Amino acid sequence: MRLCRPSLHVEIPVRFDPSDLLFGEDLFDDPVAASHLPQLLADTVSATATDGSTTSADPSDLSYRNRFLLQHPSDSLGLPGLLLLPQSFGAIYLGETFCSYISINNSSNFEVRDVTIKAEIQTERQRILLLDTSKSPVESIRAGGRYDFIVEHDVKELGAHTLVCTALYNDNDGERKYLPQYFKFMVVNPLSVRTKVRIVKETTFLEASIENHTKSNLYMDQVDFEPAQNWNATILRGVDHHPESKQPMSDVFKPPILLRSGGGIHNFLYQLKLSSDGSPLPKVEGSNVLGKLQITWRTNLGEPGRLQTQQILGSPIAQKDIELRAVEVPSIIMLEKPFVVRLNLANQTDRVLSPFEVWVSQSDSLDEKAIMVNGLLTMHLAQVEAFSSSEFELNLIAVKHGVQKITGITVFDTREKKTYDSLLELEVFVDSQ
Repeated sequence: MRLCRPSLHVEIPVRFDPSDLLFGEDLFDDPVAASHLPQLLADTVSATATDGSTTSADPSDLSYRNRFLLQHPSDSLGLPGLLLLPQSFGAIYLGETFCSYISINNSSNFEVRDVTIKAEIQTERQRILLLDTSKSPVESIRAGGRYDFIVEHDVKELGAHTLVCTALYNDNDGERKYLPQYFKFMVVNPLSVRTKVRIVKETTFLEASIENHTKSNLYMDQVDFEPAQNWNATILRGVDHHPESKQPMSDVFKPPILLRSGGGIHNFLYQLKLSSDGSPLPKVEGSNVLGKLQITWRTNLGEPGRLQTQQILGSPIAQKDIELRAVEVPSIIMLEKPFVVRLNLANQTDRVLSPFEVWVSQSDSLDEKAIMVNGLLTMHLAQVEAFSSSEFELNLIAVKHGVQKITGITVFDTREKKTYDSLLELEVFVDSQ
């Protein structure tokens, strides 16, 4: 028998109080009648003993006389306090711990000796041994006796499973006999995880939607995203509109997230950014692995479960040889007054790149150009060592006020005759005063 969650025994007949049939609801409005009512009801539901004393009715009496009477206010719930154990394995889900109580019963009239017991789980891929007493067999089991044990197994595969229990023993004549038993069950997925990946400029957003497919509520203790190498992950939460209701220990004891039975859904949003520790990204195909989710939960009776998703893939990373970043931008930019932008040119390859020429593209007409170069149109930069960077300044001037974009910065490798454009796009505010 599998150690499965019990259910409450519910009594179908509805019990009632005699006062509901004999008296109206306005009886208690009269204080005189209300004071005599408890004694009157006690006389109707009491039993007289042989010695003339009066005792309360026996709750175990199942006669028609008091079968449906309320002996206690809790009787109105119809729950006598009995638990029913399931007669089948029930639903078994991936990520949970399968626990089974196995009993070896000797139903013969003689004692059996040298009992060797084995229990194993068989799946489509493997066989997992749960118990083996061949090195220390049970010495004997008397007639009518039994030997009980419990086996546990962390369910990590979907599909058909078979619990195989075998017993080798010597009967009364000393003959070695073999007794096998097979218990088949299916393992299904309790959750479904759907992900969406969106890229906004240099930030990647991962949305994970977790749905409950079981017939009971699940309480999510932990839903963590483990980022891959070179990625940093931050979970994004909704704004708390009632901060005064936050408990002092809420950061230490976080309440679990409820996923209701039969399709309850909860969404999680993570912000992913490339780590800035200076380590270069691997320039290999398939380097778009973002990470994986670790999910732990508990059921209504506290049974734990744990799942780990496969690696979540994002959009392929187009790793460039060089990267251009803004180091310093003036906080106040005045209309028709020069300003300086400090830029950083990073070499992301394992070889020396040099020399470079930098200019601002003049693809837009002068009437549409909002920010122009102030000074030399082309700058010359020296070589940049492997996995290193070089800083330089760009003199600009704004000819239009409001929110404007600095675009068209182009880098040209004079040795390899290679042009890098659209490396950087900045938004600045130009003040007219």
